[in-house]
Amino acid sequence: MSKRVIVALLLVGAAACNKSDESGTAHANPSQSGTASTSTGAAATSASYGGTQTVDKDAVAALDKMGAYLRSLKAFQVKATTSRDEVLDNGQKVQFASTQDVLVQRPNKFRGELSSDEKHRMFFYDGKTFTLYADRPGYYASVPAPSTLGELSDRLETKYDIELPLSDLFLWGTDKAHGGAITSAVDVGPSEVEGTSVEQYAFRQNGMDWQVWIQQGEYALPRKLVITTTTDDSRPDYSAVFDWNLAPSFNDAAFTFDPPSDAKRIVLKETDSTSRSN
Repeated sequence: MSKRVIVALLLVGAAACNKSDESGTAHANPSQSGTASTSTGAAATSASYGGTQTVDKDAVAALDKMGAYLRSLKAFQVKATTSRDEVLDNGQKVQFASTQDVLVQRPNKFRGELSSDEKHRMFFYDGKTFTLYADRPGYYASVPAPSTLGELSDRLETKYDIELPLSDLFLWGTDKAHGGAITSAVDVGPSEVEGTSVEQYAFRQNGMDWQVWIQQGEYALPRKLVITTTTDDSRPDYSAVFDWNLAPSFNDAAFTFDPPSDAKRIVLKETDSTSRSN
């Protein structure tokens, strides 16, 4: 997953903590969990699609509900089928696909798998040790890990420039999800994703348009996500469809790496976070 997409996903997470100012534009506010409101208090209508920038308080409240529900999950498995557009030097778009499979037991167990045409990676975290395994070259690296998944995600990104698969799901609605102003929020209406009844929402922030399809009812799970980068004339998209299992079967061994006999151990290279490009 590209850095551009990761930044976009973090911006999505910020929406769950938004409130609005007097102009009706929602802003990220990590210190408050209240829902957004508009200056007029009116809900978005079909006129919002035609150019009127409206921040629908109910649309932002739906993000708040989704973020709170995701944070309440103690154990889950989620599989994502993703696609992303890369723009070539001549302006042509090329699409790449991947799958990501994550098993989580909060606060300190994680197993992840990332598969694409380019690579296959496995991630293991048992509360004490983190291991990254690249099976095609047959290399793995292990480092001591902090005691919570949130701390692990921060340390891997800061110290090693490594992002856990679907790490945005742990940040939705928290103060770790930094974002800018939401200039438009629209409840598009009911829809269906992979046989699940959902509500579709469309949002706009500086540099991106994005949509999220949230499962209807008490299980407020994100079922689909589409992000369009609007700062590029080619308007490349990132999309993900999520398949959730809220009662996964596993034991502690699932989170511990047992290296194959021919695997070679290497050392993770530390990265100077101040010199990394955005």
